[in-house]
Amino acid sequence: MKAFVTGGTGFIGSHLVDRLIAGKTYDEIRCLVRNQEKWLADKPYTKVRGDLFSITTLRKALEGVDTLFHIAAIVKAPDMNEFKRANVEATENIIRLANKSGVKKIVVLSSLAAAGPSNGKPRTEDDPMKPVSMYGESKKQMEEMIRRIHMPDLSVTILRPPAVYGPREDQIYTFFKLMNKRICPIVGDGKKPEISMIYVSDLIQAIELAAVNKSPGVGTYFVSGPEVYNWNQIRNVTSKVLGKKPVPLYIRPGMVKRIADVVESTASVFGLYPVLNREKASEMVLEWTCTNLKAIKELNYHPLVSLEEGISRTIHWYKKHHWL
Repeated sequence: MKAFVTGGTGFIGSHLVDRLIAGKTYDEIRCLVRNQEKWLADKPYTKVRGDLFSITTLRKALEGVDTLFHIAAIVKAPDMNEFKRANVEATENIIRLANKSGVKKIVVLSSLAAAGPSNGKPRTEDDPMKPVSMYGESKKQMEEMIRRIHMPDLSVTILRPPAVYGPREDQIYTFFKLMNKRICPIVGDGKKPEISMIYVSDLIQAIELAAVNKSPGVGTYFVSGPEVYNWNQIRNVTSKVLGKKPVPLYIRPGMVKRIADVVESTASVFGLYPVLNREKASEMVLEWTCTNLKAIKELNYHPLVSLEEGISRTIHWYKKHHWL
C-alpha cells in the first residue's frame, strides 16, 4: 500500500511519518515538501516537491495512493484570506484530486477550535460549531466544504484534537520555556478555565486508527488525552519534571487581551505576527474541553499517555535538543 502525507515536515506530520515508516502497512510513504525537509531529512520516504496548489505535481503524486493523510494547515495568520486559502481552498484541491485519482481513504486533521469553546460542558460531535477565531472559522469552513463534496466511493475521517504537545512542538513550548525561567503565567485562578490536551503519540494513534476505518462517507471525531486538566495541574507537573518552583503569575482574562494587543501591535512594526496575538488571546481566556467517547466506541481509540508522562517526555526532549 502507498500513503501520501501533507504537512509531513511539521510537528504532527513528522511524527506521523516516523510511525508510518516504522510500521508495515505501507511500502511507500510520499510526502509533500514545499521548502526544507526539516524533521524528514535523511528518512526513507518519497519526496514530492511542491505545495497544495501544485495541481499537476499533486495529480501525479496521488497515482496509486491508497491513503491520504492531510495534516498541513496554518495556525496563525493576520487575516481571514490567508486562513481560507491555506486551510479551505488548499484542502479542497487535494481532496478533489485524491478522489479523481482513486484514493479510497482520507484522514483530515481539523481542530477543537472549529467547534468552539466548551463553556462548562465538554464538546461532543453533535454540538453546533461555534468557532471564536479566524483559525477556528477556517477549520469549520474546511469541514463544511468536505461534507459538500459528493464522493460516494470515498471514506473520509475528520479528527478534531485540542492542544497538541510533545517533542518538536514550538508553540506550547513557549510556556515550558517560561517555566524553565521560573515564571508561570496562568490565565484565571488556575482551576478555571479547564482544557483538554493530547500528547502527540496519542494523536498519531488516532490518525492510524482512522485510516483503518473504511466506513463510507464523512465521519468526525474529537480525540484528546485521558483527562481534562487545569493550569494548576499543568504547573505542578511541569515544576516536578523541571525540578524548579516557578512563581505563578495569575492574569485576569481582560489583561490577557490587553497584553496581546500590545504584543501584536509592536510586532507588526517589524513585519512579524507573534504567537501571542489578539486571536490567540480570545481563545486563551475560554474553556476548551471535549469528549473522546465517540472515538473510543467507533475507532477503538484509547489515549495512553498521562499528563505526567507526556510533559516528562516533552521536557526531556527539549533539554536533549538544547531548547531548554
